[in-house]
Amino acid sequence: MQLKGRVALVTGAGGGLGRAHALFLARQGAAVVVNDLSIEAAGAVADEIVAVGSQAMAVAASVTDEAGVEAMVAQTLDRWGRVDILINNAGILRDKSFAKMSIADFRTVVDVHLIGAAICTKAVWETMRAQGFGRIVMTTSSSGLYGNFGQANYGAAKMALVGLMQTLGIEGEKYGIRVNCLAPTAATQMTHGVLSEDSLALLAPEMVSPALLPLVADDAPTRTILCAGAGHVAAAHVTLTEGVQIGGGADAGERLLGQMAAVTRRNGEMVPGYGFFQAERELAAAGLPADVAVVG
Repeated sequence: MQLKGRVALVTGAGGGLGRAHALFLARQGAAVVVNDLSIEAAGAVADEIVAVGSQAMAVAASVTDEAGVEAMVAQTLDRWGRVDILINNAGILRDKSFAKMSIADFRTVVDVHLIGAAICTKAVWETMRAQGFGRIVMTTSSSGLYGNFGQANYGAAKMALVGLMQTLGIEGEKYGIRVNCLAPTAATQMTHGVLSEDSLALLAPEMVSPALLPLVADDAPTRTILCAGAGHVAAAHVTLTEGVQIGGGADAGERLLGQMAAVTRRNGEMVPGYGFFQAERELAAAGLPADVAVVG
């Protein structure tokens, strides 16, 4: 019962991964707000949670509806007085090659995955700051981290969530808010027709949900990306190589061409702690003393 006394909100929890996440968190002791577009689907999962002896509340709302999300958070606070955990899980697919994809399909996927996660996070942010505790999980994807044919819209939204996590992790740290990402591989309605029949049993959503626990526990890290599926868990990192100082001048581009192997060499690569780290290294490599590299 690692999460006893905690209140968790899971979006898109009427089926698939969201349902598995909601049930897993409930078994760990959390009271769970089950969100879905369909109140019937959300209610069915909430009933399952109650049946295993935990508390649950079903709320129908689109994550893209600011008023609906704010009302959902208000209902949660009215019932339990706090929101400790937010799992931004809701999502859709509109897969096509970029040549055949409409901008409407691109925008719709970004709106649900990225803007929806931002709306939900914004709705709980002040509550988490005030209570000095928050655990937020963004659902990213290998399609965003590494790319997948036919998923330009989905991949763009999923990588954008990594950027959102990185900044919110920095901004939330002093308030006890830790923000992480989970990249799941699971057989759900969203992946129907994408995965082979042999993969379906191994890639049950329930095999992903345990990866949530270290991301929402009291001693959770922040700005961590876990990749989970079929019972396997790995970590992904956005890294920076040591690089090469090229300098300026008319022939800088040509000199860079000759040094690309050294620029991209991964020996000694690092995980920057913040975005301006890149600029600090670049200025230091150019000879600017470290104590004057940053203004302010």
